[in-house]
Amino acid sequence: MIAVVELGGKQYTVEANQSIIVDHQHHDVGSSFDVAAMLLASPDGKTVKVGTPTVEGSKVTLKVEEHLKGDKVRVFKIKSKKRYMRTAGFRPHQTRLTVTSIA
Repeated sequence: MIAVVELGGKQYTVEANQSIIVDHQHHDVGSSFDVAAMLLASPDGKTVKVGTPTVEGSKVTLKVEEHLKGDKVRVFKIKSKKRYMRTAGFRPHQTRLTVTSIA
């Protein structure tokens, strides 16, 4: 079973027992939470249910595995002919989720 879920304004295609890394979610490590599936498809790819905006009665259960930091992102600003340059960097907070079930 394949499902498309929306987390933090981004859409992810997930399958059962798959691990995904998303933007930071405010849930405790080891806890589970449910989200509504936007689109469901069967494993053979023939039957597809499209939600408007979500499929009624569907849910995807996600388990929080860990909170981590992503790769460093460099931010560089420059204004031409003004001798203005600024460099900054940060490591975004992320969460690793495991899909436990799709219903």
